[in-house]
Amino acid sequence: MAGRGDNSKGKVGGPVDAEPLRQAITGCVRSIASSAEVEVTFANERPGLAGDRIRLPEISKRPTAHELAVTRGLGDSMALRVACHDTGLHANMAPQGSDARSVFDAVEQARVESIGALRMAGMAANLNSMHTEKYAKANFTGIERQEDAPISEAIAMLVREKLTGTKPPPSAGKVLDLWRSFIEDKSGGDLDNLRSVIEDQQAFGKLVRHMLSSMQMAEDFTNEESEPEEMENPSEEDQPRTGETENEEVEEEAGSDAAPAEQSEAADEELDEGEMDGAEMSDDDMSEDSDDHSETPGETRRPQSPFDDFNEKVDYHIFTEEFDEEVTAEELCDEAELDRLRAFLDKQLAHLQGAVGRLANRLQRRLMAQQNRSWDFDLEEGYLDPARLVRLIIDPMQPLSFKRERDTQFRDTVVSLVIDNSGSMRGRPITVAASCADILARTLERCGVKVELLGFTTKAWKGGQAREKWLASGKPAMPGRLNDLRHIVYKSADAPWRRSRRNLGLMMREGLLKENIDGEALMWAHQRLINRPEQRKILMMISDGAPVDDSTLSVNPGNYLERHLRAVIEQIETRSPVELLAIGIGHDVTRYYRKAVTIVDADELAGAMTEQLAELFAENIGRPAGRMRRAS
Repeated sequence: MAGRGDNSKGKVGGPVDAEPLRQAITGCVRSIASSAEVEVTFANERPGLAGDRIRLPEISKRPTAHELAVTRGLGDSMALRVACHDTGLHANMAPQGSDARSVFDAVEQARVESIGALRMAGMAANLNSMHTEKYAKANFTGIERQEDAPISEAIAMLVREKLTGTKPPPSAGKVLDLWRSFIEDKSGGDLDNLRSVIEDQQAFGKLVRHMLSSMQMAEDFTNEESEPEEMENPSEEDQPRTGETENEEVEEEAGSDAAPAEQSEAADEELDEGEMDGAEMSDDDMSEDSDDHSETPGETRRPQSPFDDFNEKVDYHIFTEEFDEEVTAEELCDEAELDRLRAFLDKQLAHLQGAVGRLANRLQRRLMAQQNRSWDFDLEEGYLDPARLVRLIIDPMQPLSFKRERDTQFRDTVVSLVIDNSGSMRGRPITVAASCADILARTLERCGVKVELLGFTTKAWKGGQAREKWLASGKPAMPGRLNDLRHIVYKSADAPWRRSRRNLGLMMREGLLKENIDGEALMWAHQRLINRPEQRKILMMISDGAPVDDSTLSVNPGNYLERHLRAVIEQIETRSPVELLAIGIGHDVTRYYRKAVTIVDADELAGAMTEQLAELFAENIGRPAGRMRRAS
């Protein structure tokens, strides 16, 4: 007989062991690629393919079926490219011009994926999940006008439909519908013939070039262009593999959603609306050893990262990174304690909630006002303006007046709030910082702005395991940074506020707040932003003092950490697309940052944060960068 409570719901199991999943996916990828030499890695970075190296997204601790399908789809797509794509032939047949090249690259990717989809139904399902995620991240459902719909993606969707019979997923929105009649009218015959040459890359490429010629986007493929390809020997065909330079990079989005890291042209922003489009990335996304001397027509090179040559110019060293960690709040604290700490935080700030809430609502109104539509008047074409019809009565010779609705510029944005978790923030400052970050995250999320909440400290006082290793090594002179970093992700940009709310209670935990090494924390937060697909990126640092780590400063010059912080700030402010600002609590940060404000009391933090963000979101964002007003 069942005892009492036997029908109760069981507790949710712990994290899934991801290693068997990684091994299974790696085996599938190598099998599809027909090469045991393919190297598959999993990382919290942008997925990509470089030669025989494939990088896939890291598997989460509790992966969903959809997440696994997307990861498998990315692996399948890249493996098919290794198996079914000839880099040298593709580069030789590519047309001139970025738009034509973008279409040519997208259609070739559609070809290799369609080969796999036709061979295996399971692979077709995985690829469909990958595209569903990709189009969802790109917000294709919000596209209503043809000029906003990327034609390269529309043609690729139509090619997949013709080759496999599978229509685009709902997340693709109206992108294909907006272009379908134009594409079919111009190149309907060629589209119908693609299926017969799907296994022949050269014949397929010629048909695509003829399609582009029909759409007046490129010249037809000529025999003269094919001569270099015919002279290639097999040993030479493999050479461009790791440097398949930027074949897909013209499709990547540098501002709206794709290669955030670096400032690309606006035309690149349309396609790669998120990290899930790694299958169509160029090899340069993963390898610095790519073919730098390639002169492939129409290629778009990715600008250097602000920190590519940083170590060569700055005298800053790290004794060991072996004991550093990047963790989530859930990894440092169990759920029950997070709930308790969050309740304690709410209790401490009950009287502050109203004031901060009012400031947040004011910020929300200002942001939403910028997203409202407006009208252009006195135009020669558009909608007839009835308010101007009275002119015809007064003077029948007056021409008709028209108006047209337009969208105010409000770019896709992500904000990263980086909070100093040092011991000097203990008490009122960290409590107010946690509450303000929490409320601002909720406010900005309502306005469609993604928010990331980060914290930085060290794992131990006075050095930790890094110092112990230094001592065991005989105390070498000038060891550089000599402590174990702890970088904490309280809320990732893609996580909804409701799921991350309790994580901020971790800041109330006794013993968490220790030393602060600001320069490396800024580089870490900056890199996370650079990897984001959003068009505009804002990084806000909240700190109450200069960087301090007793272990490091005891064996290095006294300004060692501060000098590094200044160098990092200069790199971001002068060479990065990320907009950097800082708020100092009782500490003059204006001597470090161009855009900064100093407040005297932690209770002023809410007003300072909302005011500075409101200024950044103001429509006159083109104003020259200058020092922000300092709060009194």
